[in-house]
Amino acid sequence: MLDIAEELHRWVEQGRDFAVATVVAVGGSAPRRPGAALAVDADGTAIGSVSGGCVEGAVYDLCQQALEDGESVLERFGYSDEDAFAVGLTCGGIIDILVTPVRVGDPVRPVVATALAAAVRGETAAVARIVSGPSELVGRALVVRSEGSYEYDGGFGAHPELDRTVAAEAGAFLDAGRTGTLEIGEQGSRCGAPITVLVESSVPPPRMIVFGAIDFASALVRIGKFLGYRVTVCDARPVFATRARFPEADEIVVEWPHQYLERTEVDARTVLCVLTHDAKFDVPLLQLALRLPVAYVGAMGSRRTHLDRNERLREVGVTELELARLRSPIGLDLGARTPEETALSIAAEIVANRRGGSGVSLTGAHTPIHHDATSVPAGRIGSVA
Repeated sequence: MLDIAEELHRWVEQGRDFAVATVVAVGGSAPRRPGAALAVDADGTAIGSVSGGCVEGAVYDLCQQALEDGESVLERFGYSDEDAFAVGLTCGGIIDILVTPVRVGDPVRPVVATALAAAVRGETAAVARIVSGPSELVGRALVVRSEGSYEYDGGFGAHPELDRTVAAEAGAFLDAGRTGTLEIGEQGSRCGAPITVLVESSVPPPRMIVFGAIDFASALVRIGKFLGYRVTVCDARPVFATRARFPEADEIVVEWPHQYLERTEVDARTVLCVLTHDAKFDVPLLQLALRLPVAYVGAMGSRRTHLDRNERLREVGVTELELARLRSPIGLDLGARTPEETALSIAAEIVANRRGGSGVSLTGAHTPIHHDATSVPAGRIGSVA
């Protein structure tokens, strides 16, 4: 749901009634991940997607039905070999979708509105919704803030411990920036009927820091923004690090790269792209970068430059284990020549590193297309309206 937060927030501000269908879990080669959503308002306007087109029509109808009867429903879609024309996923995957009405006056609406507003403002927050369990609980929601506070629509049920447990578990998801499901007991422990909770995390966009204000950096900034990163360009040379050269960058810093990296905030999602191609910049920068808990460190240069740079790094105390983290020469082998092609090869390596991909062609390969699937337990999940 939070992937279409901006549009849904606008609907809330306009007082529109709508129903939102959210991917809860997937199995096999399903096209969308948990948290992906499609919403339909009372006028029939649709935004978002849950399957890339395979089951959108059926989900659209479920949203309209939820708007009419005010009931949440959980539905599973899969592939039917017996009926090639049945509504399902042609890719052979399985997808579970929760459809929730969000109408003016519905108890869940203020909670959803709070979650959407937080996502639009770029704040850290998570929304937890009950997906399956006692029918009176399905669709109820709770918003968890980064400091641990939470807001809800009157509580999940008769057991206050359930609220506290869900808030604590959702907080753990939020700390990791994860979206997925968890199972707990109806009473907030392992007691009572089991319930399934979908937790969607809204966290600020990850950072991409590009060191070196060269022409290749300009193309990398554009593709970094396309991938959803907050992009910073850093270079010690003020004549090159300018807004005119990098209009799409979120931030431009004129400072020695290693000094900037020492003072700025990074985390486990941050990617560092070193394009300076100059030992006086590269060595102190990489000496620091390879010891930080970031997702990716890549450095541009020829293989000869790479070998020379590694020797310089060893001389200043960088260990072999630390050097093993360095992606150099940066990028995947695409035969890239232009700045745009090179930026694509770097971005492809970043995505492969993030998702666990091999970087090889899918043609003839026997590896999974999606590497981070959230599994769906065997057995059908029926309607819980």
